[in-house]
Amino acid sequence: MSKEKNVVLRMEDVHKSFGENHVLRGVSLDISQGETKILIGPSGTGKSTLLTCINMLTPPDSGKIWLLDQEITGSKKVNRLRQQIGFVFQDFSLFNHLTALGNVSIGLTKVKGLDRRKAREKALQELKQVGLEDKAASYPAQLSGGQKQRVAIARALAMDPQLILFDEPTSALDPELIGEVLAVMKNLANRGMTMLVVSHEMGFARSVADEVVFMEGGVIVEQGPPTQLFSRPQVQRTGEFLSRLSGLFGEEEEKQ
Repeated sequence: MSKEKNVVLRMEDVHKSFGENHVLRGVSLDISQGETKILIGPSGTGKSTLLTCINMLTPPDSGKIWLLDQEITGSKKVNRLRQQIGFVFQDFSLFNHLTALGNVSIGLTKVKGLDRRKAREKALQELKQVGLEDKAASYPAQLSGGQKQRVAIARALAMDPQLILFDEPTSALDPELIGEVLAVMKNLANRGMTMLVVSHEMGFARSVADEVVFMEGGVIVEQGPPTQLFSRPQVQRTGEFLSRLSGLFGEEEEKQ
């Protein structure tokens, strides 16, 4: 892998099928350090599968994936490599029997082996970063959807990942709660966190993305800076999709 580009993640010709359904059809993608890339496209086009292939929750059928200079695909050290990839799910995936503090610190004690005092300090630091230091003792049932997602982001950050994957992090939220999660993600992007985000939030993509990647039918149709993709798409299908998406969500995003 090229060290000049400081490539954090590289995917080459990744394929994945589920039975007869060929979901990913040869996807190649690079993400450099500090970049935010937004994956967009119709439902069922392989965006979420792409994310789960990256951290090997769903191992690809063929192709190769590298994190920094280490190949993830086929590695016997996949669990150690996975620790360097944060994952924020659309349904939060918090432990309901643990407080916000417990949800953020459990990976530090169970996976990284930190003692409880150090794990607590680190967890409180990350909760503060997402604006939830005052909710450390609250359980998920006591939190709003936006607060739950911010706890999930703090949990990912606590592991000091090289890359964070976001799978439609606002799709399960009420409209008025979306902004608080996007604000945290914008702050992370501004601070140079490397992120790959599946999202339909076009306002967020315009303001934060270094590159927008349009996928359909298991392949990358077009990719480029948001100014290019939104204003001058090179592929007709990209323009059609963005036009339809803007019609559906444009008014809501203007309010955010």
